[in-house]
Amino acid sequence: MSVTKFYNLGKNKLFGICRSITGDGVRKTLKIIKNNFKNLKIVEVSSGTKVFDWKIPPEWNVTDAYVLDKYKNKIIDFKNNNLHLIGYSIPVNKTLSKSVLFKNLYSIPSQPNAIPYATSYYKKKWGFCISDDQKKFFHKSYKTEDKFKVVINSNFKKKGKLTYGELILPGKSKQEILISTYICHPSMANNELSGPIVSLLLIDFFKKYKKLNKTLRFIFIPETIGSITYLSKNLKYLKKNVIGGYNLSCIGDERQHSCLLSKYGNTPADSALIESYKKLRIKFKKYSFLQRGGDERQYNFPGVDLPIASIFRTKFYEYPEYHTSLDNFNLVTKKGISGGYKVAKKAIEILSKKIIPKTQTICEPQMSKKGLYSTLSFKLNYKRNQNKILLSFMQFSDGKNDLKKISKLVGISYKKSFQIYKLLKSKKLIY
Repeated sequence: MSVTKFYNLGKNKLFGICRSITGDGVRKTLKIIKNNFKNLKIVEVSSGTKVFDWKIPPEWNVTDAYVLDKYKNKIIDFKNNNLHLIGYSIPVNKTLSKSVLFKNLYSIPSQPNAIPYATSYYKKKWGFCISDDQKKFFHKSYKTEDKFKVVINSNFKKKGKLTYGELILPGKSKQEILISTYICHPSMANNELSGPIVSLLLIDFFKKYKKLNKTLRFIFIPETIGSITYLSKNLKYLKKNVIGGYNLSCIGDERQHSCLLSKYGNTPADSALIESYKKLRIKFKKYSFLQRGGDERQYNFPGVDLPIASIFRTKFYEYPEYHTSLDNFNLVTKKGISGGYKVAKKAIEILSKKIIPKTQTICEPQMSKKGLYSTLSFKLNYKRNQNKILLSFMQFSDGKNDLKKISKLVGISYKKSFQIYKLLKSKKLIY
């Protein structure tokens, strides 16, 4: 069964990899995915490349990190759990006082047995994350004058790369559905291996279609800088062809179903997602776009304006294990993954079947040249109502409305709308 196969792939092969926004962990993750889907394209973009208002940072890798006490006991060890090290920590090899060490130790008092996940991508820093119980134990066990050896074997490549994966399942139409997920989080299951696992399930399902209605584009990217990089390279094409899509994140627990619609919540992708919940008879929670926090921020930003919604089980920030070592495969289950997958699959199926016309001209086309408008402008020459309906149809054929919605906006039946769609398409005025 595919759910078992890809769940186990995530749990047994991907979970322990030290991933970040760049580096060998991302490459290793993508190579494992490529072993299952050979047509995955792995793309690398050089560090220092300007991507809109951002710049791709140096590539970061780490081989080891630990803290030794005065007895040479390894009291914190990155190799035991890679969440112990703050992501993008600078290299360190120093003997430090207890007070200096403790200034660089991070824990969550309200979750005493959890190791938090922390990063410092764009400011040079080092530090370790430990459970609050462990921090209190250290505080009691060591004296103020005690010394500690701190070693962080990390490195930064100024001529490094940011790496992402892209897989395309071609459809009959040039119109595309974009599915985006993250591959930058280490050793956390819901955020973020559930998104890639569900994406693999979707690829495995839809690749069996001989002729998809619409092209499906799957991307596996580091969060924020990854989507910004991807958009900087592909925005013109995406704006022309993507009619909607979904960001998959935190989609593997069993607690609830939830979603965050695109910015205005009124696109075909939004209606397809809502319809999928209804068809599957699933109760769900809908979050305001003001509660965004993932790459839906980038896709819906002004100037990008791609209608991408997000699908969750329990949304990021909304579950206590979020961004801690407690986000593991006790929280993420096969049942949870299966439930998230069913919603995403149904939403894609519904969206794929929607007719979403888009005009191919700038300003009104010369309708008479296409045989759709009289060449004689005369008061009594009134086929004008039909002409007005055709032009009204084209006004709302902006790639943001499906045929059902256009019918309501123009005030005609769906049957009439479909006839106009076929007519205008035959004249190559819409696609």
